[in-house]
Amino acid sequence: MERGWRYSGGVDLQALIEDNARLRREIEALKAENERLRRALEEAQRSGKRQAAPFSRQAPKANPERPGRKAGAGYGPCCRREIPKRIDERLEAPLPEACPACGGGVRETGVVLQYQTEIPEPKATHIEFRVHVGECRGCGQSLRGRHARQTSDAVGAAASQLGPRALALAIGLNKGLGLPYGKTRAVLEQAFGLRASRGGLARALARAARKAEPSYRSLVRAVRQSPSVTPDETGWKVGGRLWWMWAFATSRATVYSIQPGRGFEQAARVLGADYDGFLVRDGWGVYRRFEHAMHQTCLAHLLRRCRELIEIGPTARAQLPRRIRALLLEGLELRRRRDTEAIRPHGVAIALGRLEQRLDRLLQIEYRAASNRRFAGHLRRERSAIFTFLRCPGLDATNWRAEQAIRPMVVARKVWGGNRTANGAHTQSALLSVIQTCRQQQRPSAPLFQRLLCAPRPLTLRLAGR
Repeated sequence: MERGWRYSGGVDLQALIEDNARLRREIEALKAENERLRRALEEAQRSGKRQAAPFSRQAPKANPERPGRKAGAGYGPCCRREIPKRIDERLEAPLPEACPACGGGVRETGVVLQYQTEIPEPKATHIEFRVHVGECRGCGQSLRGRHARQTSDAVGAAASQLGPRALALAIGLNKGLGLPYGKTRAVLEQAFGLRASRGGLARALARAARKAEPSYRSLVRAVRQSPSVTPDETGWKVGGRLWWMWAFATSRATVYSIQPGRGFEQAARVLGADYDGFLVRDGWGVYRRFEHAMHQTCLAHLLRRCRELIEIGPTARAQLPRRIRALLLEGLELRRRRDTEAIRPHGVAIALGRLEQRLDRLLQIEYRAASNRRFAGHLRRERSAIFTFLRCPGLDATNWRAEQAIRPMVVARKVWGGNRTANGAHTQSALLSVIQTCRQQQRPSAPLFQRLLCAPRPLTLRLAGR
């Protein structure tokens, strides 16, 4: 039976009409998709050109929450500054002789207390060391005395130097807080009246790094011996050329290493090519070359990629990232239940097996969309490292440790760019490793640097021990 009437040439007019309507619908859908992708591309291009701060990435919320503390029970814990345990100075605040409102007489009814914690008036202390020199009666070798507070044996043109407390502060400002040498010099001069040049500060910090070299090497050994390491890397400029700052973080220590490459050779220079602990890392292929290690890929990176694919892709193409996202979130929820003892180890093993079966079924499909093919290929390469954290209690599911270690250096990179020489890059790595390790252990770094600076020779600090 014919579908409709035909022309003499045998053309089905009804079929042509239906095909035309279908093609029009497809064209309208493609136009809408093209417009959406054009807007997304423009927004991405604008975002890439924005400064990191203070601009926000998205438009403000239409109905934002009220700023400040909530009223009533939702206020949260009430805190106040503690009353000082030691009082160094007492001052009286007497009543006025007459009432400022009416001029009447004043009668005292009591005394209330108020406290301030103030810094002393900054004042530089100038010290003269009378260094005694002599020689050995037996062999004739020249000898020179050294005081425990000296930072150097230099005399003559280099006899006037900054003291250990001043240099420790300069290290904290420049390496710990990311201030360039010029602003570090300005802080020392404005706050304490200490005059120094940028070059003098750079040379002094280089001397501190040489004295900290044994401590830096001990941190490298501690990272290599750690049962779990979280690495990450970011771009860094040395002499105007692109180098890479590597960060290797453990629960007790962090090691930085600025190197001219981003490959396995550079990573192994710190971690060791035969590292056999747990490696919690992102999807950078270099990390998979540590064949002796147990790997855990960062779930935060995978979830972020799922979100991006869902946002930029049509509904049909977003099925894979939606299902992967659901699987990863179920894995994190299973970890929460395990850690709160809401499920027994046998139940965790069964649930984990089901998650992996669902993941394998998704990865066996051949996807038509190029974005899904790339994502599925990445997941196949990372398949064995996705749920390691569920087999090993206490193992992180994300590389947050290294991300936190990298973040301050990203800020410093925006402020002053990087280092001018390879020696400066190594100074940055050594001193920053000591500072970040002290931060992790919640101990001040300034006393350690003062001890290093006053030591007559390089010293190994006990930083990575428990």
